[in-house]
Amino acid sequence: MIETNVIEIFSSIQGEGKYVGYRQVFVRFSGCNLHCNYCDTKFRRQKYCNTELSAGSGKFAKVNNPMSVDKVVNIIEMMTRETPTHAISFTGGEPLLQSKFIKSVAERIDNKIALETNGILFTELESIIDCIDIVSMDIKLPNVVGKDLFEHHRKFIEVAKSKDLYIKIVISNDSPEEELISAFQMISSISNDIPLILQPVTPIGSIKPASSEKILSSHTLASKYLNDVRVIPQTHKMLNLL
Repeated sequence: MIETNVIEIFSSIQGEGKYVGYRQVFVRFSGCNLHCNYCDTKFRRQKYCNTELSAGSGKFAKVNNPMSVDKVVNIIEMMTRETPTHAISFTGGEPLLQSKFIKSVAERIDNKIALETNGILFTELESIIDCIDIVSMDIKLPNVVGKDLFEHHRKFIEVAKSKDLYIKIVISNDSPEEELISAFQMISSISNDIPLILQPVTPIGSIKPASSEKILSSHTLASKYLNDVRVIPQTHKMLNLL
């Protein structure tokens, strides 16, 4: 029996990327293979999974970890019966660390399956790509993670491009122009029609908001390489939603 550590399961409004405003069920896994300096998400293993009692209620029960595929499927099905749901969004942390678990769940539910990922684990993506409908992929700039991951990202895009793929890049005043250009060029070398979301960083701790000048100049620069460039902040933070 496949089991894994789940942090939370809840129904809410998608607050990032191409599908902002859509109702989704979110399954958040523990564990991540990166440590980004702007990260605002708890991803350490938890003794309990916070599970919403009904879709959108904001009331939670604590369910023992690790959780089984059966348990997660039952919770998802309960929530999707209660409210129309655009997709089931597997997020983290890094959900592809639990690729086998995701595949087992996805094969048993009827909704679209969305993956919110840091876009590194291309081998794991390839193993479950047939079960995935939407890929929300981040590109991590070297100044955020301390190393150059562009080749990993390129291989990931090659696997994901057959699906409904869009790419996000978090931008701050510290995002180097040369790193942004490298990212834009890498994406356009595969396809300049892949939607790109520039996501102004959400202030946390010592992280400061991106200036309007940085946001606009980054959009102008990206638009030289790509046909569909949008600026979308984390709207769920504005609405005080999960």
